[in-house]
Amino acid sequence: MNKQVWDWGGFFDYLSNEFLFYGVLTTLGLTVAAIFGGLILGVVLALMRMSPLRPVSIIAQAYIWLFRGTPLLVQLLIIYTGLPLAIGVRFSVLEAALLGLILNEAAYLAEIVRSGILSVPEGQSNAGKALGFTNTQVMRYVVMPQATRIIIPPLGNSVNGLLKTTSVTSVISMEELLRRTQILIQEKFLVLELFAVAAIYYLILTTLWDVVQRRIEARYGKAYSKVQIPESY
Repeated sequence: MNKQVWDWGGFFDYLSNEFLFYGVLTTLGLTVAAIFGGLILGVVLALMRMSPLRPVSIIAQAYIWLFRGTPLLVQLLIIYTGLPLAIGVRFSVLEAALLGLILNEAAYLAEIVRSGILSVPEGQSNAGKALGFTNTQVMRYVVMPQATRIIIPPLGNSVNGLLKTTSVTSVISMEELLRRTQILIQEKFLVLELFAVAAIYYLILTTLWDVVQRRIEARYGKAYSKVQIPESY
């Protein structure tokens, strides 16, 4: 008697499985934390990268080169298993996952932020200075409103990619969606069905984010159709 290839009952049961649902929430949590942490560090790196002080710029370039040039998987393994052996620094699974994702994402977001800032014509900055703005005010009121409209689309794509990239943390036993799927597979042996359920969850997450991203782009572009200058000027 041939073994049944596909178990429809198991497939539909796991579409609403609570164990997997908590994995989805963990994936969302990792994504939100990593994108915010990565964006903060990425802005710092972008400003360092554009600094007129060469040592500062070189440090930022070296960081970006290192984290963009090595796989996230390797970075996670070094943080979680390498550092305890080498220098005695030990992180929990959650700490290692967040640290790895933030450090890796920051390298990519730094280049996105830098390209957005550089896309604003230098004449815009000069005009702001001619009005008596300080460098900080020029960046805040002239450069960033224009740069942000350029930064948002690739930033949104980074969020989309990060939703799926969090699955890499399963290698250090972070119980996000993929890891919990693997645990159920070991217990139930429904390989195709459970991987299909995981794929559907990822599709739902990325599709919902795509809707949110389009609304953010439309709203932000409208809000900054004109550069907002403080009334005192």
